[in-house]
Formats: sequence, C-alpha cells, structure tokens
Amino acid sequence: MIRSMTGYGRGELSNGQRKAMVEVRSVNHRFSEVVIRMPKELSPLEERIRNLVQARVSRGRVDVLVSRDDFRGKRRKVEVDRDLAASYFEGLKELQQTLGLRAQARLELIARLPDVFTLAEVPEDLEELWHGLAGAVERALDEMLAMREREGGRLRDDLLERLKVIEASTAAIEARAPQVVEEYRRRLTDRVKEILPGVAVDEGRLTTEIVLFAERSNVTEELVRLRSHLAQMREGLGQSEAVGRRLDFLLQEMNREINTIGSKAADGEIAKVVIDVKSELEKIREQVQNIE
Repeated sequence: MIRSMTGYGRGELSNGQRKAMVEVRSVNHRFSEVVIRMPKELSPLEERIRNLVQARVSRGRVDVLVSRDDFRGKRRKVEVDRDLAASYFEGLKELQQTLGLRAQARLELIARLPDVFTLAEVPEDLEELWHGLAGAVERALDEMLAMREREGGRLRDDLLERLKVIEASTAAIEARAPQVVEEYRRRLTDRVKEILPGVAVDEGRLTTEIVLFAERSNVTEELVRLRSHLAQMREGLGQSEAVGRRLDFLLQEMNREINTIGSKAADGEIAKVVIDVKSELEKIREQVQNIE
C-alpha cells in the first residue's frame, strides 16, 4: 500500500508523576526533513527522536512537537561547601584570638554565613524518561503512518482510474496512426490530380513521398515505451515501499513520449488525444507530489 506524505498523529506518556505529549505532523517534501521542537532540558534526547522518525519515514517533512507537565515539580537538594565552612571556622577562631574573646564559633553562626549551604536542582534521569517517551513517539508515528496509508489508498485508486484513461487514449492513437498514412496518400494523390489534371501520376515518386511521410510520422516506438511506463506505474502503485520518486521519474518519461507523439503524428485527431493525455499526466503529477 502506497502512502501519502500528509498525516498527523499523537502519543502520550503519563505515569502519575509526569505527563508528556508528542504530536507528529507530516507534509509533502522532495526529500526527508525532520524538525523537532521540545523543552530545552530534553534536548539531549532530540537525536534519538530523529532516529525513530527517520527509521519509519523515508520522504516528507515531519514536524515533531514534544510538550510536558511534571507533577512532581523540580527536585532540589542541599549542597554543603565544606571547604568554605572550614575556612569560615578558621577565620572566626583567628578573630577570636586576635580580639581575646572567649566565645566559641557556633554551628548556627557558620550555617548562616554566605554560600555555606546552597540549593541545587537534581538532574533528571533522562534514561528513565526515554523509555516512556520513546513509546509515545512510536504511538504518534503509528497514528500518523496509518493516516498516510489511508490517504495513500485514496490516491492510488484515483491514479489507477487516470491510468485507465491514458491507456484508452494510447489505444486510440494506435488505432488512428495507420489511418493517418492512408489519408495522407489520398490527399497527396488528389492534390497532384488537382494541380496537374490530365497528367499521369508518377506512382514511384508518389510512393516515395508516402513512405517518407510514414517514417516521419511513425510513433510505434513511442507508443511501446509509453505502454511500458504505464505498466511500471501500475506496478509501483501496488508496492508498499516508498515509490514517489520513481513515479515522478516515470511521469517525466511519459510526458516526453506523448510530446514526441504529438509532434510526429501530424494529425489533428491524434493531437486532440495528446492534449487529453497531457492533461491527465498533469493531474497525476500533482497527486504523485504527495506520495512518499
């Protein structure tokens, strides 16, 4: 089943102490691009999230948004600068001796001195968080890819119908091509008789002109290649891997063949069919732009 490049999914992590939400949006893009927005403190996990996305999405722009609520609040701990406290104590003893005081430096006094005690935040265990967050990312990707597959199914059905139209047009050109040469022969013969009434027609020269016209207007090779490209398009639409770039290439080749047919055929009816085919190819091209 082919996939489109448009989709959305979300995944959630909630364990009673923290809650995280992962939203994934994808749109069409020629290549693969992953853009991640997340809280600064989680930035060490960004590359892991990118790897998860790129392992499952080969084409398109994917925007990942990670938001979170931590019900525990920030965890902090008290840190003691033992060297500074000891230095304060020695300084107080020296001051006591200098001033001849009997009072001893008390613990409460030292504890109130600047920078002896400080509060520091406890670093979050990102490895522990990652186990739950990775699951939320995967669930968001599952949902997004499911949407892309549903949209891809609709695109596939539409493209197959358009290929039927082009195949019918190709058959019409094949049926019309031999008639073009025969009509040219009749027109050329009538024209010679009109210009040179009563003069015997040089059948050899006439045949040579008709053969030259037939060679110039022969589109058999182009039709064979066009049918081959159509068959490859059908094959690609039945595959499950990323085929968007391959289909885009086939469309370029089909455009090349139909343009050549239009320029070589030298026939009004074939020209009309060529215009119809080019119109269908343009519609297919717009759809293929959104196929992974």
